[in-house]
Amino acid sequence: MPSPDSTAVIADWTPGKAEAFGKTVLRFRHGLHERPMFSDEGLIEVLDRYPRDKLGVFTMGEDPVAWRSWRRGLADGLSGEALFEAVQRGRIWLNLREVNAVLESYAGLAREIFGDIEAATGTRTFRHDVGLLISSPDAQVFYHLDACPVTLWQIRGEKRMWCYPRQAPFVSDEEIERIVLRESAEQFPYEPAFDAGAEVVDMTPGLMVSWPQNAPHRLVNGPMLNVSLSIEYLTPAATMRANVIYANGLLRRRLGARPRLSDGYSATNLAKFGLARTAKALKLQKDTGARLEPAFRLEPGRPGELLGL
Repeated sequence: MPSPDSTAVIADWTPGKAEAFGKTVLRFRHGLHERPMFSDEGLIEVLDRYPRDKLGVFTMGEDPVAWRSWRRGLADGLSGEALFEAVQRGRIWLNLREVNAVLESYAGLAREIFGDIEAATGTRTFRHDVGLLISSPDAQVFYHLDACPVTLWQIRGEKRMWCYPRQAPFVSDEEIERIVLRESAEQFPYEPAFDAGAEVVDMTPGLMVSWPQNAPHRLVNGPMLNVSLSIEYLTPAATMRANVIYANGLLRRRLGARPRLSDGYSATNLAKFGLARTAKALKLQKDTGARLEPAFRLEPGRPGELLGL
């Protein structure tokens, strides 16, 4: 592992963290929260320039069990300043996916971050997706999991994260398959009793957390505006796991098999990888996941109000 670099994005790599990265819940320190690009003015500029047809606008209820209260909205016609005010005054979660494909400043940030990760871990990464999250006081993201590995970088505000083991009773192989096969959304039922088995992370500015691929987690903001980066990516090992899950889902659905999920490059997993890639090329599995239709809209001059369509 290289010696510590004062210009690195992550300040506290150790050989142990480099070895465990992506395998367990890890906490890191960073200095991104000190950069001017995350000031009010910098965020408003991003919101002005980000395409409205790609902007994720969401609201949700207060009960962490009521995950179906997650609703999608529209913000056509709102300036960046109006959007920013709506988040401050409402119960809104903005998700700007792949902002690194829109703004060069975020593309440069992605190069910094993944250059740092690759130098520390020796692992190649690709398909980088820097998501900017701007969310209201007390907003939450319900219990869910991601198909790809993710790191969460806290920039402004405070939130609490619960990260759960990727095994029963917290999640089943079948639930992971449904998400990877895009038969369902990333959110699925949660029980408060799960919290006894969770690792709890209190996110404050300057903290980054990483966790194992497909591990369920949920988030609740503190009583203040929150700004975070949710950064997705792939590695060769993560790509193998995702394709093994995909193949397991096909085998379960089409042959009635009961395949087991394992990591690594065994002969069985390599065969499953080939099956998944072939099935995708032939489009044997249709994307049947439910897509949220817009349920509300935001309008200029009425910050934070959720208006019916």
